[in-house]
Amino acid sequence: MAHPLVLALFSTPADAATGARALHEAGVTHDQISVIARNHDEDSTLARQMDATPGVDIEDSRPAGRLGELSGYVLAAIAVVLPGIGPLVAAGPLAAGLGEAAGHVAGGLASALSGAGVDAGRAAALQEAVEEGAVLLAVHTVPETVSAIIATLDRSGALEIDTANWTG
Repeated sequence: MAHPLVLALFSTPADAATGARALHEAGVTHDQISVIARNHDEDSTLARQMDATPGVDIEDSRPAGRLGELSGYVLAAIAVVLPGIGPLVAAGPLAAGLGEAAGHVAGGLASALSGAGVDAGRAAALQEAVEEGAVLLAVHTVPETVSAIIATLDRSGALEIDTANWTG
């Protein structure tokens, strides 16, 4: 179902945590906040610390996820025939990591944000900021609460705040 998405960019994980705390105090629930960081491991760690969800639902498009999955299978198939290390690599984190990397190349944050109505140039700038270490909080909400969420994020130190229409 389509709904407003409020995006807030923070310079550090600590600043983003302050924003997440303020959102929780304002009544925003765990499942309404997505944390987007440089990689999925960082997303997951920060999300646990902030009582939020990892941003994988925003960052990874279905085609990107499928490409990553297929790439993992191809890498695993190739690795199986390598003498000595094949079975270890095929079942290990290397295949998964390389498959995930291929998925990111095909999709990514900028693509997902553009799909939600964020100007392509702005979406690319947000992706670049995240790649450089900033943290993006994305708040899934309803039209009636957008202004209050923007005010909360502004008071909590967000560097930049944008809105989009999430259809995912």
